[in-house]
Amino acid sequence: MNAEQAPKTIYLNVQRGVGDGPSRTQRYELPEGAAASLLDGLRWVRQNLDDTLAVRYSCINANACKECMMVLDGKVVYACVVRMQPGVEHQVAPLPNKARVRDLISQIAPVKERLQADDASGDDE
Repeated sequence: MNAEQAPKTIYLNVQRGVGDGPSRTQRYELPEGAAASLLDGLRWVRQNLDDTLAVRYSCINANACKECMMVLDGKVVYACVVRMQPGVEHQVAPLPNKARVRDLISQIAPVKERLQADDASGDDE
């Protein structure tokens, strides 16, 4: 098998962290056939390498829910439709203009639509 026939690896350098806390980058290596899309790759990482990686998605390959938006190589993308290149070091990060919840999950609901701590308690007075 020559170098052109050898399986290539997909490299994901994922920005991780919680809230406003410090960020760190974690590198994941995926086999070329593990992912048709970035979302597939992140799901593969969760299933095979690191079940602590936080990713939000609601549908797969529909581009309708807008929940899997994140940054890939400096561009805002839908993870369910963007493709990765084997042999390339891809940089993955949460949305820069939204508050980070954890890892690749950003706060996407408008402030007025979020439940307040008092509303979520279930106490009726």
